[in-house]
Amino acid sequence: MTDEYYMQQALKEARLAYEEEEVPIGAVVVMNNRIIARGHNQTERLNDCTAHAEIIALTSAFNNLGSKYLPEATIYVTVEPCLMCAGALYWSKIGRVVFGAEDDKNGYRRGSPDATVDGWPFHPKTDLTGGILRDECATLMQEFFRARR
Repeated sequence: MTDEYYMQQALKEARLAYEEEEVPIGAVVVMNNRIIARGHNQTERLNDCTAHAEIIALTSAFNNLGSKYLPEATIYVTVEPCLMCAGALYWSKIGRVVFGAEDDKNGYRRGSPDATVDGWPFHPKTDLTGGILRDECATLMQEFFRARR
């Protein structure tokens, strides 16, 4: 399977969030070429500002594996993680983070302008890939916010 395939799966989660009138961000956690967890934003549904797609997916993965660390896993998320989610990803020791669209307003780089050097918010062993299906991920977000203005 490819990064594009798994990002399509994350986009399916994001579309579920969109249908539930949540900010349309989705995530899947993959290990050994198998999706072990899924999540999408549920902040409105749960009345919880921490119920981001990444947090929901991480919690599901931890429960699935019975472990609090995911060094062999990859998370695919449709939008660049925020600082809170970057912190959760750090503590999970996840092996790889793959995101679709950048988030200049709320992404992890907001608090770490030089995120490639001293401001790296992820675990030192975590690999980062951005821009996978960027346009599809960005379009879904744009459509969501355009419909609400």
